[in-house]
Amino acid sequence: MDTAVLRRGYELVLAEIEAGGFGPPPEGEWTAEQVVAHLAANDELLAEATEAVLAGAPYAYYNHNALHRPQLDGLVAECGGLAGLATLLRATSQRLCSLIDRLDAVAADVPVETHIRDGDRIVIDEPVPWGRVVDIHERVHLPAHTDQLRALRPAGGAPSA
Repeated sequence: MDTAVLRRGYELVLAEIEAGGFGPPPEGEWTAEQVVAHLAANDELLAEATEAVLAGAPYAYYNHNALHRPQLDGLVAECGGLAGLATLLRATSQRLCSLIDRLDAVAADVPVETHIRDGDRIVIDEPVPWGRVVDIHERVHLPAHTDQLRALRPAGGAPSA
């Protein structure tokens, strides 16, 4: 699979992180640190699933493991804040892209039991070709969180890249 669009998406989100200037989130929303922790944790889950697909092993992808605030807050603390999380996200995104680069058309078409939640709403709960899940991450998930970071920047804050 071609990861050019995915890699560009990561460049954009990392540029937003580096620009900084984030304010507090609206009530009930994630902080900038929690958003980045979620992206890094989700990268790990996507990488594990991609490794399974490449190995021909059955796997189920559940994104809920990257959604819980206590786990996100633990990762924030472990990384020491936004700078450490950005370093982690660079590493997880590079690993994920390298694995996805290895997917051929046959592997991309392998159905993976997929459970994707967005908050309390279940978005996907069925087997999905793995290449489609990667496409959703690339074209929907990553840009949505990039926009979420931009929205956390108060008016007059640091400009986006």
